[in-house]
Amino acid sequence: MEATLASTSTTLPTFPTTFSPQLHSLRFSPAFREKQLAGAGNKNPTSLLKHDSPRRPSRRFPLRVSASSQASPEAAAKVSAVPSTMKAWIYGDYGTVDVLKFDESVSVPEIKEDQVLVKVVAAALNPVDFKRRQGKFQATDSALPTVPGYDVAGVVVKVGSQVKVLKEGDEVYGDIHEKALDGPKQFGSLAEYTAVEEKLLALKPKSLDFAQAAALPLAIETAYEGLERTGFSSGKSILVLNGAGGVGSLVIQLAKQVFGASRVAATASTGKLEFLKSLGVDLAIDYTKENFEDLPEKFDVVYDAIGQCDKAVKAIKEGGSVVALTGAVTPPGFRFVVTSNGEVLKKLNPYLDSGKVKAVIDPKGPFPFSQVVEAFSYIETGKATGKVVVYPIP
Repeated sequence: MEATLASTSTTLPTFPTTFSPQLHSLRFSPAFREKQLAGAGNKNPTSLLKHDSPRRPSRRFPLRVSASSQASPEAAAKVSAVPSTMKAWIYGDYGTVDVLKFDESVSVPEIKEDQVLVKVVAAALNPVDFKRRQGKFQATDSALPTVPGYDVAGVVVKVGSQVKVLKEGDEVYGDIHEKALDGPKQFGSLAEYTAVEEKLLALKPKSLDFAQAAALPLAIETAYEGLERTGFSSGKSILVLNGAGGVGSLVIQLAKQVFGASRVAATASTGKLEFLKSLGVDLAIDYTKENFEDLPEKFDVVYDAIGQCDKAVKAIKEGGSVVALTGAVTPPGFRFVVTSNGEVLKKLNPYLDSGKVKAVIDPKGPFPFSQVVEAFSYIETGKATGKVVVYPIP
């Protein structure tokens, strides 16, 4: 099988145990700032930590469902004094993986009233991570420099004054950026700590370890919300393009286990067809040998997670829907960009705890925190099965 259907437990690692109050001010180590200044030829250090407008970042760098949870003994032991600095991966300019740098003295983010500070145990990568780093969304991005990462699983170590449910010691997971493309945070999850709004998080399912939990948030929320947008319901059929990917593998499972699909078809390469069947696919289509749009069978919904909307619209029944995550959109297909929502995770926790829906972790991972560059390089090949996970984060 080309992927791991995660079902084992992972021991929480031992941690040593703080985003500036300004949204657009990251306090990096003096060595990092000096390096950037030397490369930029800029004599004013503060100018490097600001941006020219609230919408466009500076380019001056060279560079279970339950209301509460009992924390595990391991997690409780980690709720201790929060340091002022942390280890994190950062980039000060857009570009290839070469812009990613490791810094051991990044300021720990301060939390707002509605936020919690999470000690990160595991994180995961998504296509949006490398596209953002490449600068494809810079018109609506936050200011540089950036700590990348959307998916997180970890332990709450500090809570804001307006936090209503979560408490120190809770094991949580979520997508920390409410809007994937519109003003995502400067502080992502590829760091020892991250600050995130309570509403974006959910308690980690007890049967999942941190690596498994980190593999889920952005992908499972995208899968679920996309299905809802199409009006998908019991008895309907669906075709999933790129069924072995991070989102596609979860669309298949949710369509079957949560929405009650009558029939699920999906595309993948030859070596991944058995994997599709293990997820519950009724019709596994080898895209290297068959054109799905030419098949006589048509579907109520096509979930396009690969960017082939022009072909997808030919595979739907009259009145059917196509939801497109990437690429050009052909009517009646429509574009969908997820909005992070912890309530979706809470709703799906029972399916995760029961094992009806499983996290899928690419067998090349998890990648250790020291190999974030390698993890980015791998996800950018487009060959990953399921999710690329980074674990443990010390």
